[in-house]
Amino acid sequence: MSSSVTIRNIQPNDNAALAIIVRNSLAEFGANKPGTVFFDPTTDALYELFQTPGSVYFIAEEESKLLGGGGIFPTEGLPAKTCELVKMYLHKDARGKGLGKRMIEECLNWAKANGYEQVYLETMPELKQALKVYELFGFEYLNGPLGNSGHFGCDRWMLKKL
Repeated sequence: MSSSVTIRNIQPNDNAALAIIVRNSLAEFGANKPGTVFFDPTTDALYELFQTPGSVYFIAEEESKLLGGGGIFPTEGLPAKTCELVKMYLHKDARGKGLGKRMIEECLNWAKANGYEQVYLETMPELKQALKVYELFGFEYLNGPLGNSGHFGCDRWMLKKL
């Protein structure tokens, strides 16, 4: 990964490019199904969504080109001091270079610094490479979902203690 990649907080003008990356990523892996962020209206308004207290969304960018993003969100119904790692998507040209790991580290560090003790995530078996990365970070599989994300299309749930 080039050292010219910067990670910054989401801005309003990132919404359109980010929605394309999210939807293209899901479609590429055959995960563009109901009950996922593919059909979630908030996917087109991520800047607004991440104005929620207790949340953050990071953008990876290189030479003004948006490469992807990922965030932390206080999903309704999660246990106390638990947040969710959400909307972690990279453009296909940005994958396999360590950027996903760097983004996850940024999110986990922010979560810990902001008082969270556990990080939850929901994903799908179609996203095999992502599952491997989450396992490397120490996320452990759960038998069912936590919280009320509304993403019934996700059937892999994981939790990591910080």
